[in-house]
Amino acid sequence: MDKVNSSLVKFIREARKRGFDDVHIRSPLLKKGWPLEEIEAAFASITKNKKEYCFKNKVTLFLDNKILRIIEKRANKNLLTINEQIEDILRRSCLNAKTTNNKAENLDDLLISIFSRKKK
Repeated sequence: MDKVNSSLVKFIREARKRGFDDVHIRSPLLKKGWPLEEIEAAFASITKNKKEYCFKNKVTLFLDNKILRIIEKRANKNLLTINEQIEDILRRSCLNAKTTNNKAENLDDLLISIFSRKKK
């Protein structure tokens, strides 16, 4: 495809300004019959040479109200949105998991490790 559809590019930019993410922009365009190649070319032309925009995967979480209030308080304290705070918690958790020593202990009986008082 040589030329990018300017009306499609304008639509995508306007949708992004209104807060829609790429997943919620692509889906209705595909349902309305826009060719995938044309949609991808329009997205590529917008994000070409722009490092500030990156695609994020979507995850849906169902949280207890009590937990949500705790996260909301922490987010306010850290001057973050709730989504940013949850992302920060997950990122830190992943980093901590990478740095912990995951070597298996050499034990005669694996039940010893389960009932041991040693902190994991």
